[in-house]
Amino acid sequence: QVQLVESGGGLVQAGDSLRLSCATSGRAFSVNNVGWFRQAPGKEREFVAAIMWSGGRTYYADSVKGRFTISRDNTKITVYLQMNSLKPEDTAVYYCAVGRSMWDIELRTGPNEYAYWGQGTQVTVSS
Repeated sequence: QVQLVESGGGLVQAGDSLRLSCATSGRAFSVNNVGWFRQAPGKEREFVAAIMWSGGRTYYADSVKGRFTISRDNTKITVYLQMNSLKPEDTAVYYCAVGRSMWDIELRTGPNEYAYWGQGTQVTVSS
């Protein structure tokens, strides 16, 4: 069983930065891709970013490209999401998730393609 715990959310002003962390347990982390998703009130959960199990490739939603950076530290079994130049529309609960397949060579964007989820961390950006 894989457990994920997100942290680092908070209330910030537009233009500020935050770094989210996703701490994991379980062996799946080091051989599975990891993604970040977010869900705003009244909206569907949407893809934000993903990183390959090796850390060699990343993929971003257009809405965050150039502002957010996903990274992973396999020795600390932690994935990070550095968020810069935050905007009010980034306000949401942010979730990290572990992909279903080991050594997957594709970076997936659909929530159904991720097997394990954290409880989420709230990010609120004021204007």
